[in-house]
Amino acid sequence: MAKGRKGLDHRHRDKGGRIERKHGNTKVAALRKEYGPGFAKGRRKDMMLKTLLKETGSASLHEYLRHHHR
Repeated sequence: MAKGRKGLDHRHRDKGGRIERKHGNTKVAALRKEYGPGFAKGRRKDMMLKTLLKETGSASLHEYLRHHHR
């Protein structure tokens, strides 16, 4: 599969076909554009994903979305 091809949920795949994960330094503001203004409600827009996951005890963005985002 070619690098940069869009995959599941419009995420990119690498050369081996694996779907890329969000990086820990992704800001909440960027995630709000994708998941809506209610994402991480009450948190600052400049908070990083890795900090949000640590504070909520989530291992990944996927887990956070399942348990904390409605």
